[in-house]
Amino acid sequence: MKRISAKTLHGWITDGQELALLDAREDGEFGASHLFWAVPCGLARKEIRARALLPGLAVRICCVDDGRGIAETLAEWLESIGATDVAVLEGGTPAWAAAGYVLFSGVNVPSKAFGEWVEHHYGTESVDPPELKTWIESGRDMVVLDSRTLEEFTRMSIPTGISVPGGELAYRIGDLVPDPKTLVVVNCAGRTRSILGAESLRRAGIPNKVVALRNGTMGWELAGLRCDRGRTEKFQPGTPKTAALALQRARAFAETSGVGVIGAMDLTRFQDDPERTLYVLDVRDPAEFRAGHRPGSRNAPGGQLVQATDGWIGVLNARIVLVDDTGVRARMAAGWLRQMGHRDVFVVEGGLEAVSAPGSAPVAVPELGAAVKLVDVTGLVHLQDSGAGTLVLDLGRSVDFRDGHIPGALWGVRSRLESLQPQLAAARHVVITSPDGMLGRLAVVEVEALTGATVHVLDGGTDAWHAFGRPLVKDRTTPADDACVDFYLRPYDRNSGVQEAMNAYLSWEIDLVREIQRDATVRFGMPGEAHAAA
Repeated sequence: MKRISAKTLHGWITDGQELALLDAREDGEFGASHLFWAVPCGLARKEIRARALLPGLAVRICCVDDGRGIAETLAEWLESIGATDVAVLEGGTPAWAAAGYVLFSGVNVPSKAFGEWVEHHYGTESVDPPELKTWIESGRDMVVLDSRTLEEFTRMSIPTGISVPGGELAYRIGDLVPDPKTLVVVNCAGRTRSILGAESLRRAGIPNKVVALRNGTMGWELAGLRCDRGRTEKFQPGTPKTAALALQRARAFAETSGVGVIGAMDLTRFQDDPERTLYVLDVRDPAEFRAGHRPGSRNAPGGQLVQATDGWIGVLNARIVLVDDTGVRARMAAGWLRQMGHRDVFVVEGGLEAVSAPGSAPVAVPELGAAVKLVDVTGLVHLQDSGAGTLVLDLGRSVDFRDGHIPGALWGVRSRLESLQPQLAAARHVVITSPDGMLGRLAVVEVEALTGATVHVLDGGTDAWHAFGRPLVKDRTTPADDACVDFYLRPYDRNSGVQEAMNAYLSWEIDLVREIQRDATVRFGMPGEAHAAA
């Protein structure tokens, strides 16, 4: 196993060559303390996440942990599937800190830090929640646009708000707000998507006054105000009437930011280049992507991509190609990626029309093709009713288990199954499930090693159980907050201390702009003026 020092890794991060920095810990552990550019690739989901993050296996890779040895496990597995240049950070994050380098807490840190930098650099205006409430009650000519996903908006929203995910804002603002005198307020749950959404409209040059809601729905609730629940108001789908104006604005922003424009032949050349990593990301709304998309592309809705780049891009200095149908959303997202420090960012002229020919296959997980014993929902019900000692093992995320699980199911983290051996050993039948069943398929061999029971996988997972009309149990207390090592709990995911967690989260976000000044690897800014994020 190739091992490198913290000093060597620091040099790799700054040498301008491609590098995948993968942290082998589960997401909740990763969020406690990690390197700025590290991407979570926990062992429980390594087959799925690594292949999504690594379009090619010849790239230089460094695996990281907290010194306990699981980085080696990830590295060995990567080599077993064909990775050719894999190293491990000797001593993990403690060694990184001992060498005088900076560690960060939280998740999506590069994007969160960039959002704070944008606010400071561009002077993004904001409004406090009590003042916004006064404006709403007075009937001021204004709109409140929520830049999160529709799912998040439905869960909680600012009164009078409309769901317009961040990547759609500059594209649809002309139709949504035709009067230049109308005030535009952009919000999210905290800060990043509020700031980037508001500044996207400002950088696009719309004539309206635009402000961000300071601290989003968290700030609203901390001010003692009540969010709405269950609302579904959203933008009108389809190509907006003002698309031509939106494209004019987006082109100016992208050109200023140094975004490259390529054609279909260029994209083919990129795909055929074995020396470079390539991400092809479709930044349209998920519903549009599902209706039809370029083979081999992944859906990364623009606003969500910019606020969580490490969910899609796992290789520093890779080539990134963004596609959409009209060029507006791709250009806006690409402009922000360039300013975040991604060097080779391109949009395809002609969008989907120019790249409609079949391309590379979607991300594949060969391990999902292994033969397993499947049981359908009816079969599981029969096993449960027969009294045959059936244990349902749910390997979905802790927050998903809380939101709804099969009655009597036992929750576990795939990378920590040994802790469940007593329950597994006592069962005659074990049925593994997860939301869509994929993680269950991947864990069969590991579960069989811990029990003499017959091990099945629930076909279609918990989603199939629910779709069949079977009941789900909701329990926000199980697993307990401190047991959720697989997920970095957001303040509103917690069972206690929610207000304290909200305040701590908002303070953490605000402090990021100062924290990154201590890390010489972080550089944000426009082409030609990129500088240490200060």
